[in-house]
Amino acid sequence: MKSNVMEPTVADVLREALAAADDGSFVVAPDVETVKRLIQIVDNASPSVHLLAEPAALKAVMDEFLLASRAADHVEAGILDIRSYEEGTNVLVVTDEAVVAVVRADEHVAGLTTNDGAFVESANARFAEAWRNAAPYALKTPPLSTVRETLETELGARTAEDFDAMLAALDADGGAAIDEVTVSLLVAARNEALLYDISKWGEDVGIASKATFSRTKTRLEEQGLIETEKVPIDVGRPRLRLKLGDERLRNLDAEEFARVARSMLAT
Repeated sequence: MKSNVMEPTVADVLREALAAADDGSFVVAPDVETVKRLIQIVDNASPSVHLLAEPAALKAVMDEFLLASRAADHVEAGILDIRSYEEGTNVLVVTDEAVVAVVRADEHVAGLTTNDGAFVESANARFAEAWRNAAPYALKTPPLSTVRETLETELGARTAEDFDAMLAALDADGGAAIDEVTVSLLVAARNEALLYDISKWGEDVGIASKATFSRTKTRLEEQGLIETEKVPIDVGRPRLRLKLGDERLRNLDAEEFARVARSMLAT
């Protein structure tokens, strides 16, 4: 990246700045929006990225399941590392060749770049030291790849495909509105799985506790989205089979299913 750039989005500037790096890079003190875009554009082709960000910004982003689980995938793959950093600066991308300040305007985002050797060397030294002194940020959300693989193993390919399709539909439509436990239960009901099986999977993989799944199931029952039927077992109390409770949710593709469910939850 030899000169200043002007792009429509933060993601475009980040992508261009990181693509020019031959070695690992620092992305420093980004706000919530920048952290989100960084997670979305980092991939296996990128050199490793060291993210230094304020804990509040990291928490705000990692409260969103899709972003947090993607970040966990990147961390597990060794292409992203995250540490807390509370010494605010401009939003910076620091590589071995350049320092880029990311500046937003009304309709564009600029990457203001310097390739001055002494300045770049000084910036790298500063943030390498900051990195050594920074506390690692612990992600509590499991990697999305692990979520998908274990769901298919435990509840079958159809349930995993519906889960993936519903997350994709919600992501494309711009937002959270339905949390990961609700998505899991709705997909389980769509496939008439047992509450025990989906809640055990969710607790084992690290999405939420069985108690959280139970409370969410009760709420969805009260709202009429799902219903349950008792399934006798040889020993112990009967298990509950989840079913869709509203005709409007039946016989829909994943995109429509996500849209209708979100609309019903909002009322």
